[in-house]
Parts: sequence; structure tokens; C-alpha cells
Amino acid sequence: MYRLGMTINFEVRRAEPADAPSMARVHVDTWRETYRGLMSDAVLDDPALLDWRERFWNAALTDPRYEQNTVAVASHEGTLIGIAMSGPSLEGADEPQQLYLLYAYAAFHSSGVGTALLNAVIDPTTPAALWVADPNPRAQAFYRKNGFVADGAVKIENDVRDIRMVRTVNAR
Repeated sequence: MYRLGMTINFEVRRAEPADAPSMARVHVDTWRETYRGLMSDAVLDDPALLDWRERFWNAALTDPRYEQNTVAVASHEGTLIGIAMSGPSLEGADEPQQLYLLYAYAAFHSSGVGTALLNAVIDPTTPAALWVADPNPRAQAFYRKNGFVADGAVKIENDVRDIRMVRTVNAR
């Protein structure tokens, strides 16, 4: 288990189709860590959830419709510990890029893995937008630390309240 203040070695790289099964496992596990109490237990405990996420990742990594997306994984000692994906904004917002998802196991929070994944899929100087569950104070603080601010937009998906956060980059 990672402990605050410990240095861990991890690698962040572009995801490959062979990563899909491990990415699905990280996705399902981190959903269960993050959304228990926010999302329906029926969704989180659905036996088909892992297969559904694996199909999602297979498509995201091989289907030409998703070629504009950037997908990265983080690994520690040969095991995937985090995933991230970005692409063109889905809302037609002022920000050209959107972070679609970023998840890392709770054991690796505050280790630098999240920031490395974020920077791997969206250049830190690029304006961007994202949706984050509310309440989710840890994630919201992480995104604020990385230059994002809530813009007042709210949506509800799967009975989870999400707020939009945006990062604008001032000309220098």
C-alpha cells in the first residue's frame, strides 16, 4: 500500500489494445472505490460490468471512430494502477479538449500518478474541460490543483450529479 510521502516508481505510457483487459479491471475497481455510495450498488456490483468495460476499452483502443482520443495507462511493478482518456470536446465548449476519464487506485492517490496521467493525455498548457462527480472533494481538489475551476454547469448521469470544471490558459 502506498503511504503519503513514500516515493514510488511508476511508468505512464500510451495504452495499447493488449491493455484492454487490465484497463477494464482498473476501471471497475476504481469505480467501486470512488462511487460506492454515489452510484447504485446494482450498477457497481453488476457481474457484467467487467465485460462491459473490457468491450469499451477494446473499442476505444481499436475503433477508428476514436482515433482522435488519447489514452494512457500508469503501471507500477508491471501492474496497471491508473487509466486516463481525453479527446475532442463533446459539448462544443470553448475548450478544445475534454478529459473523459482519469482513475487511479486509491492506494496511489497523492503519489503523482494522477498528474502524470492527466499530463499524458492533455498538455498542461491546453485549455480543457471535464466532468467530475459531486460530491467528490478529493478529485475536485486534484483538478483545481491542476488549473481547473468549476464553471457552474451541472448534469446528472446514472443518478450521479456531475459538475463541469474548465481550464483556460492565458496567453503569455
